[in-house]
Amino acid sequence: MAAIEKIALAEPLILRIEVSSEVAEAYRSATETERLQIATRIGLMLRSATGSRQEAIDRLKQTMDEIGNEAAANGLTPEILESILNAP
Repeated sequence: MAAIEKIALAEPLILRIEVSSEVAEAYRSATETERLQIATRIGLMLRSATGSRQEAIDRLKQTMDEIGNEAAANGLTPEILESILNAP
């Protein structure tokens, strides 16, 4: 198995997650090195998921800004937008 780089933590925290009894038993019977590898992999997965979510939010904000800029360039004012949104 390839070596996994330990994620540096300023202050280690305990993360409690629900797993099946088989997974829990496998973790309990793992060596300290294996446990460190598991913790590192979980940390990388969570970091990746958080980054992906933030990237999606950033892209959405950018798209919304572009749409707003294009609408303004085409003459849409806040007053016109409000009248459109409040139309019956």
